[in-house]
Amino acid sequence: MSFPLDLELSALRARRSEKWVSYPEDVLPLFVAESDVALAPPIAERLAAAVADGDTGYSADADGLRDIVSQYYTRYGVESAPGDVMPVYDVGVGVRAALAEFVPSGGRVVHHVPVYMPFPGWIRRAGHEPAPVPFAEDGGINLPAIEAELAAGARAVLLCHPHNPTGRIHPQSELAALAELADSYGAIVVSDEIWAPMALPGHEFRSFLAASNTARKVGFAISSASKTWNLAGLKCAFVITGNRAQYTLPPYLAGAAGHLGSLAARVALTEGEPWREQLMAALDENVDLLEQLLAEHLPKATMVRPESTYIAWIDASAYPELGDNPAKVFLSEAKVAFSPGIAFGPGGEGHFRVNFACNPAVLTEAFERVGRVVAAKAD
Repeated sequence: MSFPLDLELSALRARRSEKWVSYPEDVLPLFVAESDVALAPPIAERLAAAVADGDTGYSADADGLRDIVSQYYTRYGVESAPGDVMPVYDVGVGVRAALAEFVPSGGRVVHHVPVYMPFPGWIRRAGHEPAPVPFAEDGGINLPAIEAELAAGARAVLLCHPHNPTGRIHPQSELAALAELADSYGAIVVSDEIWAPMALPGHEFRSFLAASNTARKVGFAISSASKTWNLAGLKCAFVITGNRAQYTLPPYLAGAAGHLGSLAARVALTEGEPWREQLMAALDENVDLLEQLLAEHLPKATMVRPESTYIAWIDASAYPELGDNPAKVFLSEAKVAFSPGIAFGPGGEGHFRVNFACNPAVLTEAFERVGRVVAAKAD
């Protein structure tokens, strides 16, 4: 097994986060997007020092984080000033703030399906209505369907880039075309880029804001160190506004970022690269393993190899005995918890999402259990 995905179940079950308390101990949890890693040493040391000093008050020095984010995001093709960066509590808050501030109340917001489960709820909480559209047949951005919604009055597109649950990195050509389309209708594009640092080996991520000058004109990129360095509970994300002259987020948002999350994010984005590279190499090995396990235990299932993230989207619709919700069957009969495909909206029927940021032995046991269930149903 490869560091840092080498923690044993006995150590992980001591955790009190969602992944480890949602099911009984006989269930292997491969659902929610938490990774089974110990904190990167520089981050652990910084947080330990803060706790030892009692430095657990309110977040401050937002300008320091702005500077770091502005410099960090240049690797994704974005040249921004620190003033273009707004720290926020988490990515969901950033998405809702952009939609609430810059889209007329009650408007429709376009998004692809299947997609990360909270998207429709975020849109509604911002005072708008979701306008889901399917992907193009080749899995790409569906420009004609988006244009139809914009022509009908929608004034925003909420993008998941890289995409959850498929792990697709949208090509710059598609993003540039989307930007032109949005601009022609006076719409904005809000790009959830929480998985930005997690391009798998052989792939490169570039932000929506890097696609063109028009993308900067209409776009917002929202990201965080939380997914890559497993910091979700510490609550810190950031919004990069491509066109601050026209779109300025309210300054109070910066005060809601978590203090420990901000401290951890600064270390992650300045000192966390060696650890991140080790993680991505280990995840790439797990994708290879997952392909082998599917071939052995679910040979009729298909998976488009993810280009980013540590989640995989599995199409098990060739097994009608599993129904529209294979994850429900696997939880009940195999004692393995996956994310149900139907939770991601239309197009998720017959699918399930796998979190493969785990010890290879856990991934192997999970699919051995699944294979036994499927074999028994075939008898």
